[in-house]
Amino acid sequence: MGSDVAGSRPYRPGDDVDAIDWASSAKLSAARGQDEFIVRERYADEAPYVVCVLDRRPSMSHMAAPLPWLSKPDAMRISIDLVTQAATQARSLVGYVDFKGSEPTWSPPTSERETRELGEGHRDTSGFDAPANAMSLALAHLAEHRRSLPSGSFVFLFSDFVEAPSEDDWLRAIEHRWDIVPVVIQDPVWEQTFPYVDNIAFPFADPRTGRVTHIRMNAEEANARREHNEHRLRALFKHLRMLGVEPILVSSADPQQILLAFSGWTEQRIAQRGAGW
Repeated sequence: MGSDVAGSRPYRPGDDVDAIDWASSAKLSAARGQDEFIVRERYADEAPYVVCVLDRRPSMSHMAAPLPWLSKPDAMRISIDLVTQAATQARSLVGYVDFKGSEPTWSPPTSERETRELGEGHRDTSGFDAPANAMSLALAHLAEHRRSLPSGSFVFLFSDFVEAPSEDDWLRAIEHRWDIVPVVIQDPVWEQTFPYVDNIAFPFADPRTGRVTHIRMNAEEANARREHNEHRLRALFKHLRMLGVEPILVSSADPQQILLAFSGWTEQRIAQRGAGW
């Protein structure tokens, strides 16, 4: 508990008696003619740090219109806005790291001013040219700056994880006692599964060049692609949960749908901790 008062509310059984505001309680009791107790709620003096790690590989630059795909840049931007707003309300400091090309862009969580200005970096929709191992490079970069990221810090990783960090990368990050949160941004039709098509032409974008062409795929090829995509997502989630990491799946760029995904993750964390997991 900290020293700054966040607000007050009626006393509830189980509240710390030391938190009772006796002066306010006496005034309310006198006004109502019965015993009433008011509890002061305070901000924590030290809130956990938060770092947003952005994947800027070419495959993360796919846009929706006019193609029938999830706009990953929009989904990533809205997700980061949500994390940043929640962290600011909790008085947390927010940092940022990504790779454009092979060089990191790094803003450590050092001041509230930088937290407010964080939006400039992740709103930039250019420069999706990071290498395939961008997320591994970002985790290694954070490890080199451990003094800026103490134990208990939240590290949100925004990526489709088609190119995921290795198990050693995950384990090294967990050893730093960070709270790792992978935010998996994948198109629900074309990446999490695949449509049932047979000799139908549809647009295909090369993730390296962004060039869009039309291809034709038979039913056997489509079934193989569907099985591959579904297995890839299941294997990713299974592996992360075995490591004690609970991911968030973002399948839409709609703010309400993204909020529901994060809310479900929050409720699950609360339930697990309440059960002693």
